[in-house]
Amino acid sequence: MDVTLLGTGAPQGLPRPGCPCAACATAVGDEARAATALLVDGALMIDLTPGPAFAAARAGQSLTGVRQVLLSHPHDGPVMEVPAGLPQPGRVADGRELALLDGHRVRAVAVDIPGTGYEISGATGERLLYLPPGAAPAGQVNGNGRTAGGGGGGTGPYDLVLLDVAARPDALAKLRASGAVDAATDVVAVHIDHDVPPGPELHRRLAAAGARAVPDGSTLVVGEFHAVPDLPRRTLVLGGARSGKSVEAERRLAAFPDVVYVATGGTRDGDQDWAQRVSLHRERRPGSWRTVETCDLVPLLAAGGTGADAGARGTEAAGPGTDAAGPNRGAEGPGGGRSGETSPLLIDCLALWLTHVMDEVGAWDDATWEAGGRQALRERTDALVAAVRQTHRTVVAVSNEVGSGVVPATAAGRRFRDELGRLNAAFGAECEQLLLVVAGQALALRG
Repeated sequence: MDVTLLGTGAPQGLPRPGCPCAACATAVGDEARAATALLVDGALMIDLTPGPAFAAARAGQSLTGVRQVLLSHPHDGPVMEVPAGLPQPGRVADGRELALLDGHRVRAVAVDIPGTGYEISGATGERLLYLPPGAAPAGQVNGNGRTAGGGGGGTGPYDLVLLDVAARPDALAKLRASGAVDAATDVVAVHIDHDVPPGPELHRRLAAAGARAVPDGSTLVVGEFHAVPDLPRRTLVLGGARSGKSVEAERRLAAFPDVVYVATGGTRDGDQDWAQRVSLHRERRPGSWRTVETCDLVPLLAAGGTGADAGARGTEAAGPGTDAAGPNRGAEGPGGGRSGETSPLLIDCLALWLTHVMDEVGAWDDATWEAGGRQALRERTDALVAAVRQTHRTVVAVSNEVGSGVVPATAAGRRFRDELGRLNAAFGAECEQLLLVVAGQALALRG
């Protein structure tokens, strides 16, 4: 089954007419995108794009064999004309299935916004899923790639999924959680709008989500092997204050299910500014994530089995994206999703972890530091680095880059700066990917 993407952009296209933003200004050549539309085996068309006959001709295709045109969403872009000779566009009711004479089967998939997704099966069993702009599957998605109660459809993960990855990474996370998308599924971003960053940054962000973008006019062979982006197991994100490092770290796991957010900062009674920061972080995180407040990171990183999280001395903080729990309750207890061994970890942040450990070993006092505090701190940091090296979990950790600022005025401040620099270097040495975030822009130092 061949799928030609006559367009890959949002309904208004990219660049948007008359828009002076950076994304629109740089959307030239392969980065210029018409409204998303699919041509399946020259016989089935999903959605319309401006000048579809011309778009098909540029892709080396023809619309003369199209027998069915289906729409997925209420169109809010430029007026679309149906070329002469094409059937009038229609829709399939949610959960209903349409069988075409050429052997294709189309099943309508309910989504969480106005519109309809489509699961398309080829005559030889290939399957793809197409979702409208800004949409995720509605309701529970079964592990065989079918929405609950939808009826029909094939089994197993989809061969190809086309969806709005940039705007709805949670939709991809939901599909992964259900088994509808696995490591071999080709995930292609469509409905690309001017909210995405200009230039190569779009492709970097999509690769971090296990997805890719292709130019308008590309033809994809459903079921054909395509090298999916190689996702790093361990990533360290560095940055200064308010650089956007936490946002970057969260973005890297937004398209994956069952993420455990490890907050090392805890709570600070009476500190309203800190409470506001914690609240903003919680509101920004996806609702499916779970939060553990702990500085006991080694048990979380250990790949000792499904009870790995239970050994962490921490609490799950109540709030958006969290479950209230008492001390010592693991983030992935019974019924909590994937096992503790496999759920991704987002650790925010190593600087606060180091502060906690330095408190415990008495590193702020010069006499205690020389009498054994230095050695105790080395043992704790060495244990953390060893756990990172041996972990089988996906880990994204955040830390502050403090070595480029002013020299601290106190011996304790200089000690913290030096130890954090050593920790960042040792932790980063065990990571496949290392990022430095400056002014919200992620620079790849490794990977």
